[in-house]
Amino acid sequence: MNTQANTVRQVTVEIVHGFVDGGAGGNPAGVVLEADELGEQDMQTVAARVGLSETAFVSQSKTEGFKLDFFTPNRRIAHCGHATIAAFSHLDALGRIPNPNTSKETVDGPRRILMKEGAAYMEQLAPKYAIPEEWVEKGVSIDDVLNSLGINRHHLDQEIPPVLVNTGNSFIVIGLADADGLANVKPDFAKITQISERLDLIGYYVFTRDPSATDRDATTRMFAPRYAIEEEAATGMAAGPLACVLHDFVVSSQRSFQIEQGVFMNPASPSLIKVDLEIDNGTISGLLAGGFGKVMCSRRISF
Repeated sequence: MNTQANTVRQVTVEIVHGFVDGGAGGNPAGVVLEADELGEQDMQTVAARVGLSETAFVSQSKTEGFKLDFFTPNRRIAHCGHATIAAFSHLDALGRIPNPNTSKETVDGPRRILMKEGAAYMEQLAPKYAIPEEWVEKGVSIDDVLNSLGINRHHLDQEIPPVLVNTGNSFIVIGLADADGLANVKPDFAKITQISERLDLIGYYVFTRDPSATDRDATTRMFAPRYAIEEEAATGMAAGPLACVLHDFVVSSQRSFQIEQGVFMNPASPSLIKVDLEIDNGTISGLLAGGFGKVMCSRRISF
């Protein structure tokens, strides 16, 4: 007899905080191991029921160390930084990574992963920039972007103009002059979604270098309502682009950056993302962004 009970399936989802800072804070991600038998719709359903910004599904790969599929509550995403860190930190703690130089297979191609003293680092590509003059071709002006955050040009870091950056995913990176400006942005999620659709963005990465706010290279906020993420505590795929901007626009001699995120959330969830740039003849050829993950709890999800 075919009943609803017969068709219910369950998976175990580990809730792992990626990019924890001193063992606390971080950004929670779902991690599902041994996901080989799950189809795309299964993964999407599980991710929606988990309800976190991203869930990573880990399965076997014929070409790389592991295959990872990433889903937000409403769609697939090519890469996710904190879910990658969460997944590989968890795999490493279970003793499932025999070689610290490993890799992930994704829908957007393979990426290197390096395990170092319990931290996981993921490869991103060389940055591609699109300045505001190029956004106009798709019906977006810099003032549109600023208005969607409730700010104007006087709030900006005058040394670093807003720029669209892609190191695997696209973000608009926006520097603000001080901590008050970062604390008081008023995101209009409908406008941010519309702009993100037009420019094919994950979202906005808004930061300040104000030393009264942080002793790291920057402290940040990330808004991605197009992917059902109003704000999240750590975004490795956005910290990479920001490190590239800091290098190319401000401090060309610096190779390693510490990016803080989540401090301005309510409630706060401080996170730390470390970015090491790879430089070839003075030009960024790639980067590794990484940090620590910590398992917080397990959940059983029925679907």
